[in-house]
Amino acid sequence: MSDIKEITRALLQFRDERDWAQFHNAKDLAVALNIEAAELLEVFLWKAPEQADVDSVKEELADVITFALLLADKYDLDVKQIVLEKMEKNARKYPVEKSKGSAKKYTEL
Repeated sequence: MSDIKEITRALLQFRDERDWAQFHNAKDLAVALNIEAAELLEVFLWKAPEQADVDSVKEELADVITFALLLADKYDLDVKQIVLEKMEKNARKYPVEKSKGSAKKYTEL
């Protein structure tokens, strides 16, 4: 079993033991994901990146990943597959010869 599937299975067990599936519709999972992403941003607020508390980053990042995995599960998406597909798409949008060392959006390359 892949690490992603193992983690997702553990998350679902944790959720189901608490009867929380009733709250985990796609919309609320997406909202929760964004709230947790904002909390991750808060760790960096008014600081240089190296001043962020790593334990706080770890905690908030775990929450972001948790809700992303639960949302993927809700739609029966294969996380590995969708990430690899997105990387292929991005490789076409950002060819190495045009994008290497550049932070420009693909429309500006």
